[in-house]
Amino acid sequence: MPVLLDGNFVLWESNSICRYLASQYPDKVLLPDSPKQRALVEQWMDWQSTELNNSWRYAFMHLVRKSPAFSDVAAVANSIDAWNKQMQILNAALEKTAAYITGAEFTLADIVLGLSVNRWLMTPIEKPELPAVAAYYQQLSLRPAFQTFGCNGIP
Repeated sequence: MPVLLDGNFVLWESNSICRYLASQYPDKVLLPDSPKQRALVEQWMDWQSTELNNSWRYAFMHLVRKSPAFSDVAAVANSIDAWNKQMQILNAALEKTAAYITGAEFTLADIVLGLSVNRWLMTPIEKPELPAVAAYYQQLSLRPAFQTFGCNGIP
């Protein structure tokens, strides 16, 4: 579980940490001032946290973490199916923007979604071809910080 210590301030939950850091050290591109643009960034962060993460959890815990608590084969199959369906939603959104998730600019949402795409690509499951997701990942992989922290050092 990620935890941020900023002086005597303690914060947990990765997306909350991202929002805090973007607000504490303002970068108007990562977390825009415009209420509509900011809402779109936060919408995709919330989708990643609630819909996407919940879809992969069971399969990932079984296939990658090898947790005995996640050994129901039918539940693994259902999780993989749900995960691929969520990734198709992401693919459709990326087809519309032809760049980053909210448009032409890289935002905080792309940080959390990029990590999620990496997890999907690195997990040994059958995956549908998602050209917009592949192009997005390639675009993210050109960023030095993503090369270091986001894609396990594998561009």
